[in-house]
Amino acid sequence: MTEQGLEGSQPVDPNKHPSGIVPTLQNIVSTVNLDCKLDLKAIALQARNAEYNPKRFAAVIMRIREPKTTALIFASGKMVCTGAKSEEQSKLAARKYARVIQKLGFPAKFKDFKIQNIVGSCDVKFPIRLEGLHYSHGAFSSYEPELFPGLIYRMKQPKIVLLIFMSGKIVLTGAKVRDETYTAFENMYPVLREFKKNRQ
Repeated sequence: MTEQGLEGSQPVDPNKHPSGIVPTLQNIVSTVNLDCKLDLKAIALQARNAEYNPKRFAAVIMRIREPKTTALIFASGKMVCTGAKSEEQSKLAARKYARVIQKLGFPAKFKDFKIQNIVGSCDVKFPIRLEGLHYSHGAFSSYEPELFPGLIYRMKQPKIVLLIFMSGKIVLTGAKVRDETYTAFENMYPVLREFKKNRQ
């Protein structure tokens, strides 16, 4: 049922993905409001998949195996869910965490579920001249190989940050909907081709 299985076997839609490459979603970060105050100590003591160390971090860290995710649960009732590979999985996981909290006796609701960030990645399968790309797109990119091996490209429309590596690996982050990830990649693909490194 997962998205992953489908993407590999279905032909890529050339209208949506003219490059022929579909970035894979790696991590979805979502938030939800449980709309009640929570006793984090009580939750940590009763839920078996939870840890709470208030000196280190002001939230209970809870994990579930299916979908494999981690939740940060705050005393205010706000919750952050990370690690899901699709929007549907992220929502399903958040609902499961909310149910755990309800079962512990808190009047938790499920309000304002929102995808905050989608991280995708792909491989263009050719090496990229990062210096050249940085030189011609200096207004949008920063490249300091001593600090970080990738070029950081801040796209304005859609507002996505791309990490571009010499190997041809690309990470896209900052999207709120998956189509922004796809659009950003398609916008960038002709530029990446332009700075394709010729093998010596």
